[in-house]
Amino acid sequence: MSYFSELINKRESTREYQNTPVEDIKLERCLEAARLAPSASNSQPWTFIVVNEPQLKDQVAKATFSKAVSFNKFTLEAPIMIAIVTEKSKITAQMGNFLKNQQYNLIDIGIATEHFCLQATEEGLGTCILGWFDEKKIKSLLSVPNNKRINIVISLGYPVDTPVREKIRKPMNQILRYNSYK
Repeated sequence: MSYFSELINKRESTREYQNTPVEDIKLERCLEAARLAPSASNSQPWTFIVVNEPQLKDQVAKATFSKAVSFNKFTLEAPIMIAIVTEKSKITAQMGNFLKNQQYNLIDIGIATEHFCLQATEEGLGTCILGWFDEKKIKSLLSVPNNKRINIVISLGYPVDTPVREKIRKPMNQILRYNSYK
Protein backbone atom coordinates (compact mmCIF):
# COMPACT_ATOMS: atom_id res chain seq x y z
CA MET A 1 0.00 0.00 0.00
CA SER A 2 1.29 3.45 -0.83
CA TYR A 3 2.02 6.02 1.86
CA PHE A 4 -0.83 8.24 0.64
CA SER A 5 -3.30 5.33 0.85
CA GLU A 6 -2.13 4.65 4.41
CA LEU A 7 -2.56 8.34 5.28
CA ILE A 8 -6.13 8.57 3.96
CA ASN A 9 -7.05 5.34 5.72
CA LYS A 10 -5.59 6.65 9.00
CA ARG A 11 -7.37 10.04 8.82
CA GLU A 12 -10.59 10.00 10.81
CA SER A 13 -12.83 12.33 12.75
CA THR A 14 -11.31 12.66 16.22
CA ARG A 15 -13.77 13.09 19.05
CA GLU A 16 -11.45 12.46 22.00
CA TYR A 17 -8.37 14.60 22.60
CA GLN A 18 -5.41 14.40 24.95
CA ASN A 19 -4.62 17.36 27.18
CA THR A 20 -1.44 18.07 25.20
CA PRO A 21 -0.63 21.36 23.43
CA VAL A 22 -0.02 21.31 19.69
CA GLU A 23 3.45 22.48 18.71
CA ASP A 24 3.50 25.67 16.61
CA ILE A 25 5.60 24.02 13.88
CA LYS A 26 3.01 21.27 13.39
CA LEU A 27 0.18 23.80 13.25
CA GLU A 28 2.15 25.87 10.73
CA ARG A 29 2.68 22.82 8.49
CA CYS A 30 -1.06 22.10 8.56
CA LEU A 31 -1.83 25.70 7.63
CA GLU A 32 0.79 25.62 4.87
CA ALA A 33 -0.78 22.45 3.43
CA ALA A 34 -4.16 24.22 3.37
CA ARG A 35 -2.63 27.36 1.86
CA LEU A 36 -1.23 25.31 -1.03
CA ALA A 37 -4.61 23.79 -1.91
CA PRO A 38 -5.87 24.43 -5.45
CA SER A 39 -8.82 26.74 -5.98
CA ALA A 40 -10.96 27.97 -8.88
CA SER A 41 -9.08 30.70 -10.75
CA ASN A 42 -6.48 30.50 -7.97
CA SER A 43 -8.88 32.59 -5.87
CA GLN A 44 -7.78 31.11 -2.54
CA PRO A 45 -11.14 32.17 -1.03
CA TRP A 46 -10.32 31.44 2.59
CA THR A 47 -9.10 32.95 5.80
CA PHE A 48 -8.09 30.62 8.62
CA ILE A 49 -8.62 31.87 12.16
CA VAL A 50 -6.59 29.85 14.65
CA VAL A 51 -8.20 29.93 18.08
CA ASN A 52 -5.66 28.76 20.63
CA GLU A 53 -6.20 31.18 23.52
CA PRO A 54 -7.82 28.76 26.03
CA GLN A 55 -10.76 30.90 27.20
CA LEU A 56 -11.67 32.03 23.68
CA LYS A 57 -11.18 28.50 22.36
CA ASP A 58 -13.64 27.23 24.97
CA GLN A 59 -16.18 29.89 23.97
CA VAL A 60 -15.86 28.87 20.31
CA ALA A 61 -16.12 25.20 21.27
CA LYS A 62 -19.28 25.91 23.28
CA ALA A 63 -20.79 27.50 20.17
CA THR A 64 -20.56 24.11 18.40
CA PHE A 65 -23.13 22.44 20.66
CA SER A 66 -26.13 23.18 22.87
CA LYS A 67 -28.28 21.41 25.44
CA ALA A 68 -30.53 20.16 22.66
CA VAL A 69 -27.70 19.23 20.27
CA SER A 70 -24.75 18.00 22.29
CA PHE A 71 -22.86 15.80 19.79
CA ASN A 72 -19.98 18.30 19.38
CA LYS A 73 -19.32 18.62 23.13
CA PHE A 74 -15.96 16.87 22.60
CA THR A 75 -14.63 20.11 21.11
CA LEU A 76 -14.03 21.39 24.64
CA GLU A 77 -11.16 18.86 24.88
CA ALA A 78 -9.40 20.07 21.72
CA PRO A 79 -6.63 22.60 22.38
CA ILE A 80 -7.21 24.42 19.08
CA MET A 81 -10.21 25.36 16.97
CA ILE A 82 -9.84 26.64 13.42
CA ALA A 83 -12.63 28.73 11.89
CA ILE A 84 -12.54 28.94 8.12
CA VAL A 85 -14.00 32.13 6.75
CA THR A 86 -15.21 31.79 3.18
CA GLU A 87 -14.01 34.74 1.13
CA LYS A 88 -15.10 36.00 -2.28
CA SER A 89 -13.54 34.33 -5.28
CA LYS A 90 -11.84 36.15 -8.11
CA ILE A 91 -14.20 37.64 -10.69
CA THR A 92 -13.58 34.78 -13.14
CA ALA A 93 -14.65 32.20 -10.56
CA GLN A 94 -17.62 34.38 -9.58
CA MET A 95 -18.72 34.45 -13.23
CA GLY A 96 -18.39 30.67 -13.27
CA ASN A 97 -20.51 30.50 -10.10
CA PHE A 98 -23.23 32.47 -11.85
CA LEU A 99 -23.03 30.80 -15.27
CA LYS A 100 -22.72 27.26 -13.94
CA ASN A 101 -24.88 27.70 -10.81
CA GLN A 102 -21.99 26.40 -8.71
CA GLN A 103 -20.36 27.70 -5.54
CA TYR A 104 -16.70 27.14 -6.33
CA ASN A 105 -15.53 28.88 -3.16
CA LEU A 106 -17.25 26.18 -1.07
CA ILE A 107 -15.56 23.47 -3.12
CA ASP A 108 -12.27 25.31 -2.64
CA ILE A 109 -12.55 25.52 1.15
CA GLY A 110 -13.45 21.83 1.21
CA ILE A 111 -10.22 21.01 -0.63
CA ALA A 112 -8.18 23.28 1.66
CA THR A 113 -9.83 21.72 4.71
CA GLU A 114 -8.92 18.22 3.60
CA HIS A 115 -5.34 19.30 2.89
CA PHE A 116 -5.21 20.67 6.46
CA CYS A 117 -6.65 17.47 7.94
CA LEU A 118 -4.38 15.13 5.98
CA GLN A 119 -1.31 17.10 7.06
CA ALA A 120 -2.57 16.98 10.65
CA THR A 121 -2.83 13.20 10.38
CA GLU A 122 0.74 13.04 9.10
CA GLU A 123 1.80 15.13 12.12
CA GLY A 124 0.15 12.66 14.52
CA LEU A 125 -2.70 15.08 15.21
CA GLY A 126 -6.43 14.51 15.09
CA THR A 127 -9.11 16.68 13.55
CA CYS A 128 -12.85 16.82 13.25
CA ILE A 129 -14.52 18.88 10.54
CA LEU A 130 -17.61 20.57 11.93
CA GLY A 131 -20.53 21.93 9.98
CA TRP A 132 -22.93 22.26 12.93
CA PHE A 133 -22.26 25.36 15.00
CA ASP A 134 -23.70 28.74 15.94
CA GLU A 135 -22.15 30.78 13.15
CA LYS A 136 -23.47 34.08 14.45
CA LYS A 137 -21.93 33.47 17.90
CA ILE A 138 -18.55 32.39 16.48
CA LYS A 139 -18.48 35.37 14.11
CA SER A 140 -19.10 37.66 17.07
CA LEU A 141 -16.42 35.98 19.21
CA LEU A 142 -13.83 36.22 16.41
CA SER A 143 -14.83 39.67 15.07
CA VAL A 144 -15.74 38.29 11.64
CA PRO A 145 -17.69 40.88 9.60
CA ASN A 146 -21.41 40.22 9.13
CA ASN A 147 -21.05 39.98 5.35
CA LYS A 148 -18.64 37.00 5.68
CA ARG A 149 -19.50 33.33 6.26
CA ILE A 150 -17.88 30.69 8.41
CA ASN A 151 -18.77 27.43 6.68
CA ILE A 152 -16.38 25.10 8.48
CA VAL A 153 -14.83 24.82 11.93
CA ILE A 154 -12.11 22.25 12.66
CA SER A 155 -11.11 20.91 16.05
CA LEU A 156 -7.39 20.05 16.32
CA GLY A 157 -5.28 18.26 18.89
CA TYR A 158 -3.59 15.02 19.80
CA PRO A 159 -6.09 12.17 19.69
CA VAL A 160 -6.51 9.77 22.58
CA ASP A 161 -4.63 6.62 21.58
CA THR A 162 -7.24 4.32 20.15
CA PRO A 163 -7.05 1.98 17.17
CA VAL A 164 -8.06 3.51 13.85
CA ARG A 165 -11.72 2.73 13.31
CA GLU A 166 -12.72 0.60 10.36
CA LYS A 167 -14.09 2.84 7.65
CA ILE A 168 -17.68 2.00 6.86
CA ARG A 169 -18.30 3.14 3.32
CA LYS A 170 -20.65 2.17 0.55
CA PRO A 171 -19.24 -0.52 -1.72
CA MET A 172 -17.71 0.67 -4.98
CA ASN A 173 -20.54 -0.81 -7.08
CA GLN A 174 -22.99 1.57 -5.33
CA ILE A 175 -21.02 4.74 -6.05
CA LEU A 176 -19.25 4.14 -9.36
CA ARG A 177 -20.55 4.35 -12.91
CA TYR A 178 -18.65 4.29 -16.19
CA ASN A 179 -19.80 6.36 -19.14
CA SER A 180 -23.40 6.76 -17.94
CA TYR A 181 -25.35 7.15 -14.72
CA LYS A 182 -27.51 4.09 -15.52
